Amino acid sequence: MSNTDEVEDSSAPLIEHLAELRTRLIRAVGAFVVGIVLAFIVAEPILEFLLAPIEDTLRDLGDPNPTLQYTSPQEYLFTLFRISMVFGFILAFPVIAFQLWRFVAPGLYRKEQNAFLPFLIASPVMFLLGASFAQFVVTPLAMNFFLGFADISSIFTGLLMSVGGNIPAGEALPPTGGLFTEPPVDSNGVRITFFGKVNESLDITLKFIIAFGMCFQLPVLLTLMGKAGLVSSEGLGAVRKYAMVGILLLAALVTPPDVITQLILFTVVYGLYEISIFLVRYVESNREEKLREEGYYDDDEEEFDDPLVKEFDEEADK
Repeated sequence: MSNTDEVEDSSAPLIEHLAELRTRLIRAVGAFVVGIVLAFIVAEPILEFLLAPIEDTLRDLGDPNPTLQYTSPQEYLFTLFRISMVFGFILAFPVIAFQLWRFVAPGLYRKEQNAFLPFLIASPVMFLLGASFAQFVVTPLAMNFFLGFADISSIFTGLLMSVGGNIPAGEALPPTGGLFTEPPVDSNGVRITFFGKVNESLDITLKFIIAFGMCFQLPVLLTLMGKAGLVSSEGLGAVRKYAMVGILLLAALVTPPDVITQLILFTVVYGLYEISIFLVRYVESNREEKLREEGYYDDDEEEFDDPLVKEFDEEADK
């Protein structure tokens, strides 16, 4: 009977934790659903905002009427729903983070709560900074690189043909001041026309936003690991050359084959790495000061730096 009572008593806290977890999950999922609905209401303006770099690039190349298309009946609806999922999560993230905090906080000491809460706040802020950098800097550069190979005269020809039918040779002229001053192929060549798809163009933009948003989490992650004692500023500085190689590989994978874009990503991420080293060093100095104040830190390095002690050790070795 006693063993049964012990099992029942030990299982009660587990059931309470599971019930608490279920409540937090239900609230988080409910906030996510509400965020999806709210984002779907304004999904079309969000789509126009995300595709603005492509529109601006096409206008700069001479296309007065940038056009994107979808080739299946459900494609546009699914594109809007995809936007609703991403931005619905962004809208619901404060509630989701609060529910996570309410579930984890009771199991932490007050010092641990004070240490963890700033990182929970800094994480979405850094993600928004990375997403903004991707939207306003990286994506326009990538679109200029990709669409820079476009034949603008063929774009105009394709647009006019879609409206007015066949056009005699010589009437669809390239715009003055555009990318080409004359058609790069003769009248008998193959006409290559850019008709971008909505979902594929959006996919490029979202990949940049997610990639740079995650890269901007580097200072938050390394600082949190430094506060937990998993990494040190000295160790991060010692592997600096390996970090540079890793960042170069990352820049080559997540950016188009454009040297300028890759250098921008490398510069930004490596700068964040150096900032992370500074933040970890700051965390270590604060921890060292607190240990000194509490009397737990004994600086033995000064004794070994004393010249008298060094001379005594040398004579002892003889």
